[in-house]
Amino acid sequence: MPADPLHRAGTPQRSTTSQPPSGSGASAIEVRRSARRRRTVSAYREGDRTVVLIPARMSEAEEQRWVNVMLDKLAAQESKRVIGDAELAERAERLSLQYFDGRARAASVRWVTNQNTRWGSCTPSEGSIRLSHRLQGMPEYVVDYVLLHELAHLLVPGHGPRFWRLLEAYPRTERARGYLEGVVAADRLPRQAAPREE
Repeated sequence: MPADPLHRAGTPQRSTTSQPPSGSGASAIEVRRSARRRRTVSAYREGDRTVVLIPARMSEAEEQRWVNVMLDKLAAQESKRVIGDAELAERAERLSLQYFDGRARAASVRWVTNQNTRWGSCTPSEGSIRLSHRLQGMPEYVVDYVLLHELAHLLVPGHGPRFWRLLEAYPRTERARGYLEGVVAADRLPRQAAPREE
């Protein structure tokens, strides 16, 4: 294995490798711990694996949390290409076919810049769906979840049990909701409270 350019020779570090959840399509994950690394967390792709660099003092729970954060961050960076409204509408149509048998039909789907407190909105009477521009660059599964959430409102206007049963069909609902909750929580934290990312 090539030497890690961020660490000098002789610096103690521990490395662990794990496989991502089956069916996720992700590569193997290698976590490299370093005693020299005090606050920063970083990640990069190296061939068929993802390398996550963390401070040696982190607990296993912190390690797992930061691995998830960095995997999502890398996925977001890799999907930075902003899709336009027409492609967004096509995506909504595909998702409706896949998860709702095509029953949720939006008359319009578009990005908007005036939604800073919600990720998306739907007007069932018009069949219109609007997604916040803040979703642009987030992992695709997160954007798909928000699209499905709004599509579900075309079938069930409120947030009752029927609505949530519809979203159970999407296997990444909980992860996407957790990602969005993490974004909201991170926005509320003082910047120096969390390790820096490189």
